[in-house]
Amino acid sequence: MAYKATNPYNGELIREFSDTTAEQVEQALVNAHQFYQTAKNQPIAERAQLLQQLVAELRNQVDHYARPLTTNMGKLWPEAQAEVKKAAAFAEYYVKNGERLLQDVAYPDVPKGKAHVEYHSLGAIMMIEPWNFPFTQIMRVFAPNFIIGNPVLLKDPSIIPECAHAFEAATIKVGLPAGAFKNLFINYDQVDQIIADDRVQGVAFTGSDSAGKKIAATAGKNLRKSTMELGGTDVFIVLDDADLKNAIQAGVTGRLNNAGQVCTAAKRFIIHEAVYADFVAGMSAAFAKRKLGDPMDPATTLAPLSSKQAQEQLQKQVDAVIKGGAKLIWGKNEPIAGPGALFNPLIIEGMQADNPMYDTELFGPVAQIYKIKTDQEALDLANHSQRGLGGSVFSANLARARKLASQIETGQVAINQMLTSYPELPFGGVKHSGYGRELSDLGLHEFVNAKTIIE
Repeated sequence: MAYKATNPYNGELIREFSDTTAEQVEQALVNAHQFYQTAKNQPIAERAQLLQQLVAELRNQVDHYARPLTTNMGKLWPEAQAEVKKAAAFAEYYVKNGERLLQDVAYPDVPKGKAHVEYHSLGAIMMIEPWNFPFTQIMRVFAPNFIIGNPVLLKDPSIIPECAHAFEAATIKVGLPAGAFKNLFINYDQVDQIIADDRVQGVAFTGSDSAGKKIAATAGKNLRKSTMELGGTDVFIVLDDADLKNAIQAGVTGRLNNAGQVCTAAKRFIIHEAVYADFVAGMSAAFAKRKLGDPMDPATTLAPLSSKQAQEQLQKQVDAVIKGGAKLIWGKNEPIAGPGALFNPLIIEGMQADNPMYDTELFGPVAQIYKIKTDQEALDLANHSQRGLGGSVFSANLARARKLASQIETGQVAINQMLTSYPELPFGGVKHSGYGRELSDLGLHEFVNAKTIIE
């Protein structure tokens, strides 16, 4: 497959990379297995020290690593800079906490003697990642597995090759061992072959549920442990007693951050009828202030989509939503011509369960608004989805908000704030949003051999 870096703002081809050959894949597997064997006898503290050097490299060269995030996928320049810093923070969490979290755990309640569990590495992990967060998505898998001693092989999307290339270059520059991390410009047939290789013992995937089903099937067929993060139709619930100014600000940011291309972005806005009109008016006014343009320009406040294909796909979805009975209440549903991937922000209401696009993730600056009368109605609507990644609840009554948050069928819920990820907290979903967790102690323990020792 063609790995081409194309600027989504102007359609200009930046650079093209050669595909990874079968011989190069084999060498990557040889190196990965060698790292796995060597790391077994290496103190965790030594790998933590190396990972800290990667943290320092990212922090010292933020602009260098941020540039391909903007030029390859269109991320606003401040957002690209923030992502590089966040990737460093993810890694530093495991530098500081990895050894502690991998200590032996005593299990005293045994009939005779005593027992404990040790955490050991498994082998190489095949990582297939999306394009929307080129550095943090990689780091979420790589950092904990490097601390464990599991080598990581990466297949990144073909539209952001400079990002994957830059990440690998950073690991080489700071002296990480050969085999610890390897970026591969491969196709999905090669991915399947790698997963089937006995030197590979885990699969981490983030992307669409359709692709996730295929990857999970391959992993299952080969008895490989897998984690799946498959996107969401996240709810943003605003109750009648909410701080409306805070809710509007968080909602607008949550929907338009990264041009709306976030798995945990606020997508379905469920608003109490008492504040519905004011919320819609406030969101519309804030959307109107966003300026589409060159993501490198400080004046631009809404980035293009990641590619022309993404622009065309979202336009087809929006047209189907409206044809299915929903109503456009703000914005111009007009395709933006030209080689770039700009997309007008939109607000849509009246999406019913019989709309053919009802449970589809709209990956872009499109907000869906729903009006409700009761907390139970909000909950029923929130859970009427096959996806369950994240959500937010806004209410001045914390007990009320906590009760609702506890009943929403998702992997995480934020109260009175925009949902985001933190290295200290588990990240993942349920239902068609996948399984397994990244980040925190749970992410560290996904790909380990939890070995019981009985004395």
